[in-house]
Amino acid sequence: MLKDKRKEDVVMLQETFHVAVPTGFFKDESLNIQGTIEHIRYLYNQGVKSVLVCGTTGEQHSLTLKEKIEILNHLVGEEELINHMEIIFGVSSIRQLEAEELAKKICNTKVAGILLGYPPYISPTQEEAIVYTKRIINLSHKPTILYNNPKRTGFDLSLESIVQLSKTNYVVGIKEAGNKERVASLKKHIKRNDFYFYAGGELELKEKVLEGFNRLSSIAGNIFPIECKEWFSKILTNQEITEQEQKKVNTIIEQVYQGSPLVHVKEMINQKGILLGICRSPLGNVELKKPTS
Repeated sequence: MLKDKRKEDVVMLQETFHVAVPTGFFKDESLNIQGTIEHIRYLYNQGVKSVLVCGTTGEQHSLTLKEKIEILNHLVGEEELINHMEIIFGVSSIRQLEAEELAKKICNTKVAGILLGYPPYISPTQEEAIVYTKRIINLSHKPTILYNNPKRTGFDLSLESIVQLSKTNYVVGIKEAGNKERVASLKKHIKRNDFYFYAGGELELKEKVLEGFNRLSSIAGNIFPIECKEWFSKILTNQEITEQEQKKVNTIIEQVYQGSPLVHVKEMINQKGILLGICRSPLGNVELKKPTS
């Protein structure tokens, strides 16, 4: 059974905007933790208050449990970052036992919360997914954002399952990458003002806010953190966005979301002098092709 806490005992996630940071890799595709930390420090110095690590950008399931724990341990050792940023850590695995092990490691750290994704390919039932969710939350004891991404995982967390899971205080929101229209239905069924709906990335962001999304897990913010945060804030508060501002945002989105977004994001981060390296193949295969002489 999931141990419940009184609402006042659960520290909620405060930030409406976080940046989903890529993981650094060397040319041989081995882990580059120092590059990853350096990029997070860059975002911190740019005024970013929250980051999502090891949780999205399409890389999580390429990482072994050992690599995830290694990232976590290094991050916990960065006292300034862990003490002054709201750091969210991604927890998901095709094997529940490995996700549980990571949750145990996170429990006694200053990590602010977790993003809980679902196993790809194996397609658990809704009942199995609920047990998986509750087990991991119970081991991490952290505010939890559910992550529903059926396009990538082949599993779609049902409306009924989300509503059921929302009744535990640890579950603070959902990152919905499936049917954005169902957010309005969820809002009718979830009777909490402190349950949040996270948009994944900047594409169709205005439309998503109109549907009820009220937080952003930003991809383009890796390169343009100030611009993306200000743009989202204006959309969220229904402030006027000038033609010049919108034109700039359109250019940013065009730069980031062409082809494989993660490949372009890493290229642009590398150009700033922060060596995040490459993506693990097959991502980057097209860009790595060079004409023969």
